Amino acid sequence: MDEFYTQLSDIENELRHYRDHFHGKIVYCNCDDPTISNFYRYFQLNFEFFGLKKLITTCFKSRQMDMFSQHDKENAIGIEYTSDKPEVFHLKGDGDFRSQECIELLKQADIVVTNPPFSLFREYVAQLMEYEKQFLIIGNMNALTYKEIFPLIQRNQIWLGHAQESITMLFDVPAYYVQELLETKKEGSAYIIVNGKVMGKMRNAKWFTNLDHKKRHEELLLYKRYSPEEFPKYDNYDAINVDKTKEIPYDYDGAMGVPISFLDKHNPEQFEIVGLDRPLMTELTGKVSRFWLEGTEKYARIVIRRKPAVL
Repeated sequence: MDEFYTQLSDIENELRHYRDHFHGKIVYCNCDDPTISNFYRYFQLNFEFFGLKKLITTCFKSRQMDMFSQHDKENAIGIEYTSDKPEVFHLKGDGDFRSQECIELLKQADIVVTNPPFSLFREYVAQLMEYEKQFLIIGNMNALTYKEIFPLIQRNQIWLGHAQESITMLFDVPAYYVQELLETKKEGSAYIIVNGKVMGKMRNAKWFTNLDHKKRHEELLLYKRYSPEEFPKYDNYDAINVDKTKEIPYDYDGAMGVPISFLDKHNPEQFEIVGLDRPLMTELTGKVSRFWLEGTEKYARIVIRRKPAVL
């Protein structure tokens, strides 16, 4: 999935909720081939609309770049765009976001927006946090439970984007990667064919960000009344089980285990995130396990607690 390229429509649908964050800012797309990147295209087309100061894009050396520039095959290129025209520059290395020259570009930037390599998601986010950058990036829902990512969510340093609920996203893929998909991946899972075109597919795609937006402050309306019969406690942890986010009881103040999809609706003013099941059980018992309910292991659970209402 490191060869998936985000569609312009998906970028447009998410970015329109963040206009106020971008005025006078330098945007860096550091995983984007400027010859084909829709992130670069989107910000170039909307440069004045967002009131940007500068747009920079670089990416790991790819086959598309060979068609764009005839420079040394081992090196990558980047583009700086300011309101008049793009300026192409040559990198000394291969354009890896971890390289020192790309880190120097990162230091200049205010906001990073891209679709990073999924295989390097942990390392990518760690770099953004190290350099204290604002960002809006795409990842998989599974990343919510990574030991490197969940604590950031718990501490309210990262949250989900405006399109919070998990969606299936389709991606453009380069010609040289199409054959690999057809030969090694399952149709309908890793890719689908749309009007004869092979497109990459990712279920449960998420936007991860630390840019505030209105949706994360919407109050989740609760209608269920607590009863011990409907919301039993776990066998091995002092919290009640809630199978659906919409069924969180409005009158229970203790710890509650909810599905990880709860984060689609999480309002930090309404709920406190206590922790994730496996780390909590490891801390409690010294053994890695999930929560058990009436002798059956439950799928991943986040433990939350309702915050007191502010009068």
